[in-house]
Amino acid sequence: MGCGGSEEYPGNGTQQPRVPAVIIFGDSTVDPGNNNNVFTLIKSDFPPYGRDFYGQKPTGRFCNGKIVTDYIVSSLGIKELLPAYLDPELKSEDLTTGVSFASSGTGYDNVTAEILSVIPLWKQMEYFNQYQNQLIELVGESTASYILSEAIYGISMGSNDFVNNYFINPIRMAQYTVDEYEDFLVEIATGFIRWIYSMGARRLAVIGVPPLGCLPSVITIRGGHSEGCVKEYNEASMAFNQKLVAAMDSLRIELVGLKMAYGDIYSILYDIIEFPQKYGFVEVRDGCCGTGLVEVAVLCNRASPFTCTDAATYVFWDSFHPTQNVYNIIATILLKENLSNLL
Repeated sequence: MGCGGSEEYPGNGTQQPRVPAVIIFGDSTVDPGNNNNVFTLIKSDFPPYGRDFYGQKPTGRFCNGKIVTDYIVSSLGIKELLPAYLDPELKSEDLTTGVSFASSGTGYDNVTAEILSVIPLWKQMEYFNQYQNQLIELVGESTASYILSEAIYGISMGSNDFVNNYFINPIRMAQYTVDEYEDFLVEIATGFIRWIYSMGARRLAVIGVPPLGCLPSVITIRGGHSEGCVKEYNEASMAFNQKLVAAMDSLRIELVGLKMAYGDIYSILYDIIEFPQKYGFVEVRDGCCGTGLVEVAVLCNRASPFTCTDAATYVFWDSFHPTQNVYNIIATILLKENLSNLL
């Protein structure tokens, strides 16, 4: 899925892809390992994570291999993998083609990040400011301005706000009804979109939340005796996504020149779960790691019994995150159907 040609960077004459960089904010769905350098239990830089990655190396990606942003930058011809901004081995050339500021376990709500001791959205925004300055020092103001205005930006978060905060946090539930909490999150997302526009972004992908009631851990913990998706969580997911889309529609009028696309992760993943055979999958209820019922982060480790030998037919790698095969499908559909107007 090429990006249809190339552009010259101003002033240096070198050919580059039409999308010069991808810059990402978010949670574990798009975190390539920033949490490796954070004091938190929300880590995945140990086996069996990374089992199907290059060299069977655990990188901090919550997956058996690559995540969706890796497939996107590769499809766009930018580079093979999108690196973590906090990676101590990050190369200067990686700054020119984009990085991820995402932190597994975080959300729009600052309380979500506090609960899990991960990087909140405001801190990711601070890192972006730092990144901008580094980029200017590296390539000069003119080229940096070109990269930053032509880059595709993305934000993917919200799942942890519901699963690891609101629905298990009596304080938040006392403060907000679920409807009010959705509004609260959308207001923060709206603030982020205005901010990233003010920082020069002109191409932005906003990813919704998946069908949270279909995550193995949610079914295990909140599903009672049912093995089906948990209705309350899916209803919150759909309502939040609808409000997010409505907010984006309003912002398109306000933020002149901003190309914005909504990534409908809910529909994609729900279809895979409902019709797995269509995509080549067999197991949709349990993750591959351990029993697949509750294991995630430190609970998914080398000593976990019953871990599957081949994740290729599994939709979920652990009890919360998809396998790399699912991420590959998601990236392909997002680029083809949701994000094409950004290219």
